[in-house]
Amino acid sequence: MKRLAVLVSGSGSNMQSIADSVNRGILKGLVEIVLVISNNPGAYALERARNENIKAVCIERKSFEDEISFNGAILRELRNAETDIVCLAGYMRMIGREIIRAYRGRMLNIHPALLPKFGGKGMYGRHVHEAVVKSGETKSGATVHFVEEEYDTGKIIIQREVEVFASDTPQDISKRVLAVEHRIYPEAIKKVIEGKV
Repeated sequence: MKRLAVLVSGSGSNMQSIADSVNRGILKGLVEIVLVISNNPGAYALERARNENIKAVCIERKSFEDEISFNGAILRELRNAETDIVCLAGYMRMIGREIIRAYRGRMLNIHPALLPKFGGKGMYGRHVHEAVVKSGETKSGATVHFVEEEYDTGKIIIQREVEVFASDTPQDISKRVLAVEHRIYPEAIKKVIEGKV
């Protein structure tokens, strides 16, 4: 049984889809979510975690003198929880190098586009979907990849496409992509656990 931690900044819908998969889906018996960390005290993800009886911790950047001590606090929590795998699920801060080094090949992120398109600094949330609409693309989707020190550059674990229609707004694409994210994140975690990456 692998011990999984989730880092999240917002509502935590991807964290919830992982928890649901652990409880009654493809991750049942493979994974236990041992920790949820948020940098945002108002994140609904913290409440979701408590509802699932998962340890939930808020580590705010402003509580620390610098990035090194902030990242050190996150790394301590991960190590104290004996974390095997780290999943970023809408975590809106750059991950510190020391955390990436400690979990390289065991840290995953989900991105709301078909990388390498529409990735990199500033490409998150609605910005991605706005860029897709503006580009005239006929396909978008979601990508789960390993985390490296540059945004969205790690090896791709799984991707799934969605159609983009001429009449679509960024919100339309967002809804379609989010539904795919919820399906593929547990699939990607299972692939990593089974060594199929």
